[in-house]
Amino acid sequence: MKLAGHDAMARQADERTATYRVKLPRRVVERPLLQVARRVVMALAVLVLTALLVWVDRGGYNDNSDGSVDLLDAFYYATVTLSTTGYGDITPVSDGARLTNIFVITPLRVLFLIILVGTTLEVLTERTREEWRLNRWRSTLRDHVVVVGFGTKGRSAVETVRTTGLKPEQIVVVDPSAKVIDAANALGYAGVLGDATRSDVLLRAEVQKARKIIIATQRDDTAVLVTLTARQLNRGAKIVACVREEENAPLLRQSGADAVITSASAAGRLLGLSVLSPHAGMVMEDLIQQGSGLDLVERPVIKAEVGLKPKETDDLVVSVVRGHRVLGYDDSAVGVLQLTDRLITIVRVTPTRRVAPDAKPLPQD
Repeated sequence: MKLAGHDAMARQADERTATYRVKLPRRVVERPLLQVARRVVMALAVLVLTALLVWVDRGGYNDNSDGSVDLLDAFYYATVTLSTTGYGDITPVSDGARLTNIFVITPLRVLFLIILVGTTLEVLTERTREEWRLNRWRSTLRDHVVVVGFGTKGRSAVETVRTTGLKPEQIVVVDPSAKVIDAANALGYAGVLGDATRSDVLLRAEVQKARKIIIATQRDDTAVLVTLTARQLNRGAKIVACVREEENAPLLRQSGADAVITSASAAGRLLGLSVLSPHAGMVMEDLIQQGSGLDLVERPVIKAEVGLKPKETDDLVVSVVRGHRVLGYDDSAVGVLQLTDRLITIVRVTPTRRVAPDAKPLPQD
């Protein structure tokens, strides 16, 4: 039993230290069988063209067996010539036939060989193209969002962030599961396969250039380690992390997280609210689902609102963010709105009204 446990621990260690890689979204490519069929057709077309050229100029060729070249001999000569076998039993004897071999059949032979080794060439070309795409992606990626963990919480967080107009190219998913990374690629997101607690994996995700980092791992201890590593690599990014147990939230804040969402407690509070008031629970559920119905967003104060009280604005203001303080809409310290304030408002999203690009959806559980 001890030996089996040791082997299991060793396998887990190997998985953690497995080679990581970056996977970018791909365009839909032709299926392998169709690619092979297409190459076979091209090879046959080159063979037929060569045979026809030989047969048309059959008077310029000599067959050692009977001295004449018919259609079958033309195909035979084309086959052994294009495959570079060259038995020498059929040879070009006229100047025209020899010139045709030099300027036409020789290029066709090269083309035929390229088609035969097309798979190898395609692999090499694909590797070169993928390396070029990866280098270009790294050089152009700035102010993006890194999502560590792409389970239910991670996907929901990305969907919420996307409501502000963020493009898929600005999202990078980090996860140790190859299937999860493939799912992220299918949605148009770049993916980094590896353990996010390692700094080299986060560097592959260009976390040092990221503007926001979302940590939605399955384990709280993993979230702490990822937060510590990410904060060490990027001092200015906004880090939002999710934990299961509320007692671990202070540890995450000490590790460098700007905001911590406790999923178990938040879900429990929503359950309790739904029991006490099902309608209030429905409203809260609507608020945390961005992009439809009522949305809870943070936006800057516009010039027309400067000098007004929160109740006098067109939107339903819940809180006012002034500096590093969050004040209630009825807090006497608010007074009137200032240009540097930000408002947390409840807005109704309709086909004619979307969340403004500079508005921020509030972090949800």
